[in-house]
Amino acid sequence: MEIAPNTRPPVCKIMDYGKYKYEQSKKARESRKKQHITHMKEIKIRPKIEEHDLQFKMRNAEKFLLNHDKVKFTVIFRGREMEHIDMGREILDRITERFSEIATVEKEPVQVGKIISMIMGPRSTKKGGK
Repeated sequence: MEIAPNTRPPVCKIMDYGKYKYEQSKKARESRKKQHITHMKEIKIRPKIEEHDLQFKMRNAEKFLLNHDKVKFTVIFRGREMEHIDMGREILDRITERFSEIATVEKEPVQVGKIISMIMGPRSTKKGGK
């Protein structure tokens, strides 16, 4: 195997190619272990949700955000609930207020038909460079 092709004379090394490929795959596996893939979690809410149920869902959302996952909050309206869209927006405002320290709003609340949705992502915890 050629180690330094640009030098005069080029430097070469005799090695077991199978062992070399195995070590490369092992390094790749180790680097994949250290990565975190961000998932999108969805929390569905109705506008007439009780306070305890909302608190329960917000605790779950907090776990997701602290695990560096994004959370999509969806408020679903049915029938006559469409007359009270302000209730849904009020719930989303409360959620935004609650998570303002650990998360940022990546997509503002948007109404599409009978659904209002908002996406929040975790705040980046990376410090400044060297």
